[in-house]
Amino acid sequence: MSLQIYIGGKFYDKADAKISVYDHGLLYGDGVFEGIRAYNGRVFRLEQHVDRLFDSARAIHLTIPMTKAEVIAAVEKTLAINGLKDAYVRLIVTRGAGSLGLDPRKTSDPQVIIIADSIQLYPEELYEHGLKIITAGTIRNHPAALNPRIKSLNYLNNILAKIEGTNAGCLEALMLNHQGQVAECTGDNLFIVKQGVIHTPSIDSGILEGITRAAVIEIARSIGLTVVERAMDRHDIYTADECFLTGTAAEVIPCVELDGRPIGDGRPGPVTRDLRRRFHAYVRGDQSA
Repeated sequence: MSLQIYIGGKFYDKADAKISVYDHGLLYGDGVFEGIRAYNGRVFRLEQHVDRLFDSARAIHLTIPMTKAEVIAAVEKTLAINGLKDAYVRLIVTRGAGSLGLDPRKTSDPQVIIIADSIQLYPEELYEHGLKIITAGTIRNHPAALNPRIKSLNYLNNILAKIEGTNAGCLEALMLNHQGQVAECTGDNLFIVKQGVIHTPSIDSGILEGITRAAVIEIARSIGLTVVERAMDRHDIYTADECFLTGTAAEVIPCVELDGRPIGDGRPGPVTRDLRRRFHAYVRGDQSA
């Protein structure tokens, strides 16, 4: 059986899952989304993802035509109908179909779409040996233009930085904010370790409030590590002992080089390896890890 895609309360075969070409999600990137993971049949922090989805929608004046409880039930049903226990879930809400033109008042019937599938963002060897990244010239969206905390369907800002990374032979790229401070990577939040203390850019640095980021901070603090959220620049990364990235798809992945400069000894560090192990145990239900 082909994958079943949820659209507006019904399920469609992957090949038949379609929305209108007049949907403003397609025409203008007008909509919001969440990337979610399921492990061993348990959806990781689903309520928090749905809360963030509704916050993003509210911020762009988009009314989701379902309650939070209905969205949660639809995600769980999509996984069940596809028989998936370990999966990546893409939860999307578009503005809906309308006439050509930007005015959202001319749209109707916002579309709630749920895709459940497998994903592997990075090859396994990079988790063992670490990512090499570069700094993109494309800066993160100015928060007064488009708040980075809105997880919108328009990802061109991230895509342009991603292109810079891939053109340089890297699978990720670091993005700075409008003040030249470290923000995040194109799809992941960033952490460093310096003298046993973990540092990560603060929310006001122009980053998405990552669900995985929050979980890793909780795990680190629960085992007695200090985590500092603050403004950072590239000097902090160049001189760090360790660096790692977090994200729903990436989970926890070490980063061993920025702009041709090795970070630490150029290999994944002990804190990174330990947090990755603990995160894997945590999401699979072993809360004692």
